Amino acid sequence: MEDNKKIKGFSKLSKRGKIKWIVENFFKDPENVTREMLSYWHSNEDQQKILDGFSENTISNFPMPYGVAPNFEINGKTYCVPMVIEESSVVAAASSAAKYWMSRGGFKTEIISTTKLGQVSFKWSGPGEALKANFPRIKEKLIKECKHITANMEKRGGGILDIELIDLSDKEKDLFQLKCSFETCDSMGANFINSCLEQFANSLSSFVSNEKSLKDGKLNVIMCILSNYTPDCIVRATVECKIEDLSEFPGGMSADVFAGRFKDAVTIAHLDEYRAATHNKGIFNGVDAVVLATGNDFRAIEACGHTYAARNGSYTSLSYCTIDDGVFKFWLDLPLAVGTVGGLTSLHPMAKRSLELLGNPNSQELMEIIAATGLAQNFAALRSLVTTGIQKGHMKMHLQNILVSLNATEKEIHKAAEYFKEKVVSFSAVREFLEKLRSGKQIIA
Repeated sequence: MEDNKKIKGFSKLSKRGKIKWIVENFFKDPENVTREMLSYWHSNEDQQKILDGFSENTISNFPMPYGVAPNFEINGKTYCVPMVIEESSVVAAASSAAKYWMSRGGFKTEIISTTKLGQVSFKWSGPGEALKANFPRIKEKLIKECKHITANMEKRGGGILDIELIDLSDKEKDLFQLKCSFETCDSMGANFINSCLEQFANSLSSFVSNEKSLKDGKLNVIMCILSNYTPDCIVRATVECKIEDLSEFPGGMSADVFAGRFKDAVTIAHLDEYRAATHNKGIFNGVDAVVLATGNDFRAIEACGHTYAARNGSYTSLSYCTIDDGVFKFWLDLPLAVGTVGGLTSLHPMAKRSLELLGNPNSQELMEIIAATGLAQNFAALRSLVTTGIQKGHMKMHLQNILVSLNATEKEIHKAAEYFKEKVVSFSAVREFLEKLRSGKQIIA
């Protein structure tokens, strides 16, 4: 039987052929599984062809909820932010925080820098000083011979910003790198950067092979690749107001008490990596949802953000909070390399609609929208943590999912919503409620 789970030429099968082989060898109910797989195919064949082109060995689609968070005021402009995420309460929390800050000045954002990086890693067996002495000429050659790649980007205001020679031979024998910085304007720039890097490698090899002063060494290029760590591509999002303008919070908590507890919660995330990981995950709940909705690479952005959070030697919070002269200030510095042209942003039909919903922003404006959403998410989570606790609001939003998993009818869902309006929701509590309801037992409110 196990031999049936091995196959040659799988990629050459049609989509239906792939499904047939999979369901016959991995599922107990092939007929129903086939029907389910086919049911998620896009009804529009042209749209399905577009989706199939994004990946390999596609057999179906994996739908994700596409929601929106209205009332985001960012730099005086109002947005309705698209969010693709499957976690309950995230969109509601972002919307709540956006509405809260709309009457307190909204979100202020600024682009700190937009530099992106790439590396050419190579080994040089000759004298390091000779290589360094020749580097000004090498750099000139690299930039000149890359003009056929950079010309169009330069017309848009981008291109190569700098090339540095990095000596790593004290850590690994003969190891050197070219650290290359770029401006890619409204594109994320991965293909552009990687093309430049590969051209740099060719030009470097050519220079070394023809330069007499370098004849005593041997060059071996290892790899050319952009870095997803972009510590010089930073956006800042901020909210602030007088403490008295924060108003009162659940349970009669005063604005002063709230502000102090909130600041303490952020401080803990700066001191304790266990808390920082969950704290930053909450930020990325908002960030990733917008990144996905706009067809950008959430994996690269997460990797960059977490690396940035550990840039000083320990993993810490990406957000900050201060209370000075009666003013509450909460902000976030985030490295973000995103694009609004090229890649999925131009190909995915919903990504295009997301950008249209946002007013067709350029890449810097999109950075600001994403950062503001991450800050809103972080504020909403911390507000819950230091007031009512995270579970009350989260489980209220999760109630619907629990009821569906327990096969509740529409009538039961309505009664459960009423019953749990002022009660803590848990899976066991909901199950017990349904059991009593279905058995006819009296339910005490």
